[in-house]
Amino acid sequence: MDIVLTGTGSPLPDPDRAGPSTLVKAGDTHILVDAGRGVVMRMAGAGSDPALLAGVLITHLHSDHICALNDVITTHWIRTRENTTLQIYGPVGTARFVERQLHALEDDIGYRVEHHDPLVKGPQVEVTELEPGDVFSIGDVNITTAATMHAPVRPTIGFRLEHEGAAAALVGDTTPCDGVDQLAAGADVYVQTVLRRDIVELLPGEMAQDILEYHSGVVEAAQTAARVGAKRLALTHMVPAPTPDQYPEWIARATAHFDGEVVIGDDLTTITVEPNT
Repeated sequence: MDIVLTGTGSPLPDPDRAGPSTLVKAGDTHILVDAGRGVVMRMAGAGSDPALLAGVLITHLHSDHICALNDVITTHWIRTRENTTLQIYGPVGTARFVERQLHALEDDIGYRVEHHDPLVKGPQVEVTELEPGDVFSIGDVNITTAATMHAPVRPTIGFRLEHEGAAAALVGDTTPCDGVDQLAAGADVYVQTVLRRDIVELLPGEMAQDILEYHSGVVEAAQTAARVGAKRLALTHMVPAPTPDQYPEWIARATAHFDGEVVIGDDLTTITVEPNT
């Protein structure tokens, strides 16, 4: 199982980091978790494509995590020529969001159907709204959900993906909570969106300080990984985004609390987990 950090950025525009998203490749099954800006281009860089997606998992409806979902939907539609339904899973509210995206695309859909004979109808999309604790499968990947904490954003959920004995926890934006502990317990990879609390605290402005209330810092993520026995901690959605020469400082802050491997990197950083047999 490969976990590809297809977008390690944040709402702040960055020429080197796409918006939050992670691609999981489990054998021939490709699953996208969140769809931040630039995700389709990063998928191409990861050797994938919306047409290859068996499913899209959404953690919450903050714009930076879903603003490129319409690109995923449109590209999937064009590349599959309506022959495959795109499966989207997310918290309550996801169906309404997708419906509104399709409504916004109505003119584009009409133009393409009129111009391309192979297209006779619009994108085929099926949305499944999830509750914490739901368990389901996409192909041979087993998925467990749990509630996360990102208030006032509600509801928010995280995911644990298991394939051939390997487990990856992708929990989205959240503070430490029981749901994160449940999903990340013993995971081969625990992917956590993080900020550097010590740096953000120095930034001017009320809005900058607000983000401290509902995100995990590097230290909190490391403490969670240690508490639940995760094997690797992968840092993503980093605020403020570090430069490569700053990576050792971020890693040092994490390893002060966690003895396992800490992964930090650029977009397309890939973590390979061998099957547990």
